[in-house]
Amino acid sequence: MSASHRFEVRVYYEDTDFSGAVYHAAYLHFFERGRTEFLRAEGIHHSELAVQGIAFAVRSMEIEFLRAAHIDDLLVVDTAVAEISGVRLTLDQSIERGDELIARARVVVVAVRDGKATRLPRAVVAAFGRSPVPPDSDC
Repeated sequence: MSASHRFEVRVYYEDTDFSGAVYHAAYLHFFERGRTEFLRAEGIHHSELAVQGIAFAVRSMEIEFLRAAHIDDLLVVDTAVAEISGVRLTLDQSIERGDELIARARVVVVAVRDGKATRLPRAVVAAFGRSPVPPDSDC
């Protein structure tokens, strides 16, 4: 499996609530950017998958908010594969400020084609070191 990927994100005013802390929903954006850049670093691009009629959909996401982040903080989103199987890719993510753990998440994404779950594309499986997709599959 691939090593983890680190992505820096700066907290802007638009990310905060009236108290100056990062609004909880903003973390969803930070985690999404981290996942997208993780895939991009592995040569997997959403636009190329779309040409094949494939997209990723978040099936589930569990988040723990441990500390507050604030405007101008420079955060690092760390993303790593926890599990890959059939139609699912499970990722572990964390957001850190220096040595402080701010939030962590476990995200399960599924490959979708025509509104239905489909096997992960070969490129995705190959990028993470396993190949459960049969050779005659068009994914």
